[in-house]
Amino acid sequence: MPTVTIDDLLRRVSKPSRYTGGEWNSVTKDWAAAAVRIALAYPDAYDIGMSNMGLGILYDILNRYEDVACERVFAPWDDMEAEMRREGVPLWSLETRHPLREFDIVGFTFQYEMTYTNVLNMLDLAGIPVLARERGEDDPIVIAGGSGAFNPEPMALFIDAFVLGEGEDAVVELADLVRAWKREGTPREQRLRDLLRMPGVYVPRFYEARYDDAGHFAALEPLVPEAPAVIRRRIVEQLPPPLVKPIVPFLQTVHDRAAVEIQRGCTQGCRFCQAGMIYRPTRERSPAEVVQAAADLMANTGYDELSLLSLSTTDHSEIVPMVQALTERFPNLKVSLPSTRVDTFSVDVANAIAKGKKHTLTLAPEAGSQRLRNAINKLVSDADLLGAAENAFQRGWTGIKMYFMVGLPTETMEDVAGIVELGKQVKAIGKKYVGGRARVRVSTSNLVPKPHTPFQWARQDTAEELEPKHFLLKDGCRAAGVEFSWNDPRDSFIEAVLSRGDRRVSEAVYEAWRRGAKFDAWSEHFSFETWQEAFAAAGVDPAWFAHREWDTREPLPWDHIDCGVTKAYLRGQWQAVHSTKTVGDCHHGACNVCGMQNFDALRGEKGVADCVVKVGKLAELRRGARKYEGELLELV
Repeated sequence: MPTVTIDDLLRRVSKPSRYTGGEWNSVTKDWAAAAVRIALAYPDAYDIGMSNMGLGILYDILNRYEDVACERVFAPWDDMEAEMRREGVPLWSLETRHPLREFDIVGFTFQYEMTYTNVLNMLDLAGIPVLARERGEDDPIVIAGGSGAFNPEPMALFIDAFVLGEGEDAVVELADLVRAWKREGTPREQRLRDLLRMPGVYVPRFYEARYDDAGHFAALEPLVPEAPAVIRRRIVEQLPPPLVKPIVPFLQTVHDRAAVEIQRGCTQGCRFCQAGMIYRPTRERSPAEVVQAAADLMANTGYDELSLLSLSTTDHSEIVPMVQALTERFPNLKVSLPSTRVDTFSVDVANAIAKGKKHTLTLAPEAGSQRLRNAINKLVSDADLLGAAENAFQRGWTGIKMYFMVGLPTETMEDVAGIVELGKQVKAIGKKYVGGRARVRVSTSNLVPKPHTPFQWARQDTAEELEPKHFLLKDGCRAAGVEFSWNDPRDSFIEAVLSRGDRRVSEAVYEAWRRGAKFDAWSEHFSFETWQEAFAAAGVDPAWFAHREWDTREPLPWDHIDCGVTKAYLRGQWQAVHSTKTVGDCHHGACNVCGMQNFDALRGEKGVADCVVKVGKLAELRRGARKYEGELLELV
């Protein structure tokens, strides 16, 4: 047993408030009285994890049940980890400071592949066997969910069960299972078999990966009759009540403001975007619900800034009346839009809610030429971008940040040069209206092909191929007076391998962690050399997963996961990349037959209310929303 207390450790580390708990709106229950004990784990620093709305939603849902104690845990920073290992103090939960291994379930959120080694490190710090096969009767069931779980294989050695899709209903069912297990004394093996029967749950130990004579992935085969060959993701047909009593951290986090999810899902159809595929269909909150949520959030948190969350906020069919209602009800509230379309209408919306000084507006054209934007189905024109920029600078904004991707399929150096040209034109517009105060920033990311997207078959550019593109952008932007930032291709390479890997990549993750890999998303911690050594030790060729174009008929490591969008649809969209044929947003017209129209809900007999009917209703609402544009301009 450790001879020091947690309080002793807190005195020795930076940012001790990362580990204390006790924040406003946090929930601490009587440990002894709780029949179900669940720890929600985020594999990154507290500052990052506390900005994740999904974790907050599940925490709120579970703690509404009197006999459920739901607590939080985050990855300890270097200084705290060193003290814990030196003193033999196991990783603890924030609310009651119980060791993580004493919980019934430890549930990890997988939002970003570069946090995977932190999962292993947290398990090890907690005294929970890192490898799932080594866990015994007294160890918790380790579960994972989130977008990263849509290819679970690179983490299959470490996770007992993956929950695919939306978790609001799933966590309640898990709590029910835990009650039954503890009441009946169910052994661990049977608990895992029980999870097989839960919709949307994948239990890796009951499946075996098969490889062909060349050593390439061939199939994932169930080992027991009750293991389904295909696991269909969970969908909540109607968004649950918004989170209005979030925990208010003691220290500043990445997103230090109140937030309300106004819409889930997106149907713009960008071919590189995983979120746009796996979160269909689109479901919206009404303006009245958003306004009431804003009022409750202000009362419960004290924040004076509200973020309207969505994959594309200004796509909401009633965004204009929503903005009107918010500005009328809360004249002093700062409202931000984290994601908008690249058009003048979206700038009008952003302008209507801007309070005080207008600084930087963020737009995402994604590619530097119309041809390439058509290829990736980003339905934005040069005129849209330049019109949005003119609208913004004319109305007093002083900066525009633009996001682009490099390494896209069919990309040429002319396409890359187009990014510089757009930056130059936007800067000229800014100078016209705000003079020397005009700031334009171009930020680029490298393509990481993601599962369940049309680009799941795409090859990723090598570092050598990306280097001249980055040089062109650096030199061109400098000459144009445009700021420029980019991602390290080595980071993107590891992310691609972890995104598209099969079960053998789990061995490489394990080797990387054993060699000291952790906090790989942080530049000061990331070691490319460590990962190279790990791949070699595990016998994994990372280039096979990242740098080749995959055949559309070859088996994919995630074929056993059904996200609702069919492989046939994705294959057709991949073929359309080379013809630059675009498809429209199905909320503005006809159904694109992506598969969601036939995707049954996983909770019972009723399907996800006919997607085609929903699309028609939303399209009608969007057409009607345009009548408000005159009233919106009066607000500006």
